[in-house]
Amino acid sequence: MSQVLKPSEVEGKFGKLFCRGVYVMVDEAEGRARIIEECSARGPVEWDAVNRKRAGGAITDIRVEGTTLVMDTIIGEKEVRFGPASKDLGGQGLKSLKVEGNLVKTTWVGLAGASVGIGACLPQGPGTIEAVYPDDAKVGGANRIEVTITTPKMIRAVFAVDDTDTKEKGASWVLMLKAAREAPVGHFLTHRIVQLNPDVKEKTTQCVAVSVSFAVKEEEFPALRRHFINYLKQGTYSQNTSLAVFRGLRIPEAVRDYGLRAKREVMKVEDARSVARKGGVELVEITGPRGAIGAMAGLGCHDLGIEAAGLPEDF
Repeated sequence: MSQVLKPSEVEGKFGKLFCRGVYVMVDEAEGRARIIEECSARGPVEWDAVNRKRAGGAITDIRVEGTTLVMDTIIGEKEVRFGPASKDLGGQGLKSLKVEGNLVKTTWVGLAGASVGIGACLPQGPGTIEAVYPDDAKVGGANRIEVTITTPKMIRAVFAVDDTDTKEKGASWVLMLKAAREAPVGHFLTHRIVQLNPDVKEKTTQCVAVSVSFAVKEEEFPALRRHFINYLKQGTYSQNTSLAVFRGLRIPEAVRDYGLRAKREVMKVEDARSVARKGGVELVEITGPRGAIGAMAGLGCHDLGIEAAGLPEDF
């Protein structure tokens, strides 16, 4: 037998814990997904990351970004292995991730103290719809638990822009950060300032592009796209603003390579349009075409972390 609990009921059963949100983005065509788990402190995130990496299961890559845990996974099921040290260390892992219509169901296994993270904390986080437990569910101590968490199916959307300012006024990084924070739908994930080749003659001051990413329900993506287009139209000071829009968990290699080239070469609008076609990227001309060069570069460098902010010689 099993019991189905809403997040508020999980909180009532185990007490209020520390998860600030859980968002699951999928790319069914590639058979992959990404789980974002936001916490109120870094310690639990680091500890969970090590435990889940050790357990293997459906997780293929795991990393810590501040107080956020980012997990790349397969869509499917794979055995969780805690290993011979589990009696002393405990453990937790992702057993499976399955897509059912507009929902995603993730099944987690936890042992001993590590069972608290997936059995009591994660299921009460914002973004969770419900969690299914065995009737005799207990966490902590020497207990083992298996819980299935239902969340909305989401996709990742990345928006990158360039050429919104002039030498006298405006700043693209500010405009995009405001646009992201004021978005009416979706969950704002990442804001990146991408340093490009400072030798470009048409630059304003620093020659940067800006990109942001969201977890968003597929049916809400059109509203998010309209929001960014309208926000840029109203906020830009330039006659050459362009926006690049991409949906997916993995930036195409051709787009990434273009972004890296734009840090050391002077690219052309035709280059940007060509790589956009190859990579399945939508280019939207907000006020003019030249911004496409930096917009595509900003998109290409979005997943580079701190390297996006510098030039090759900085690393």
